[in-house]
Amino acid sequence: MDIKIRYKKVFSVFQKLQPEPETELNYESPFQLLVAVILSAQCTDKRVNMITPALFKKYPDSESMAKASEKNIFLMIRSCSYPNNKAKHLKGMAEKLVSEFKGVIPDDVDDLQKLPGVGRKTANVIASVVFRKPTLAVDTHVHRVAARIGLTENAKNPLQTEMQLLKHIPEKIIPDAHHWLILHGRYVCVARKPKCDECVIRNFCRYFENNKG
Repeated sequence: MDIKIRYKKVFSVFQKLQPEPETELNYESPFQLLVAVILSAQCTDKRVNMITPALFKKYPDSESMAKASEKNIFLMIRSCSYPNNKAKHLKGMAEKLVSEFKGVIPDDVDDLQKLPGVGRKTANVIASVVFRKPTLAVDTHVHRVAARIGLTENAKNPLQTEMQLLKHIPEKIIPDAHHWLILHGRYVCVARKPKCDECVIRNFCRYFENNKG
């Protein structure tokens, strides 16, 4: 199947079935989303959502978290993966937000990456979800799913996947495409054995084409 046709068919189905996809992380402000995304690195959204209610109650904004001790942050997030590093990043991120950005989350991807614990993927998530910018966050799951469906060709890392996806996805749906691919990989196109019998895009999927029958 021609790649342009594949893109058109795959994303038209996603858009029809889920016109307004959203992150599964719980948050009430841009700052809280940034905290949740930092915590979600190599950790499930379900686990993060168990941690953040108490964390946000005690540290609802950058000013309060900047004043917290790294130890106290660690104690509240210790059930997530890599809590030592994440506690350090969260305190550093909050301090830098207060000192350089007056506590306001920047809308620029480059500025976001100046914050401790914020890499390209996290910056793209915030720019996309909060500011609806045409940025596409690609983690290992999106990288895997895009290749399996046939949306990418020989992409060796998430950055190459991001560049290929951005080339073909219409700009107006880029913020939603991130959610569609993540959710599809989380619930249907799972890593070990994709659930092709439940898949709504299987007729446009390279993996299904190569493995049916």
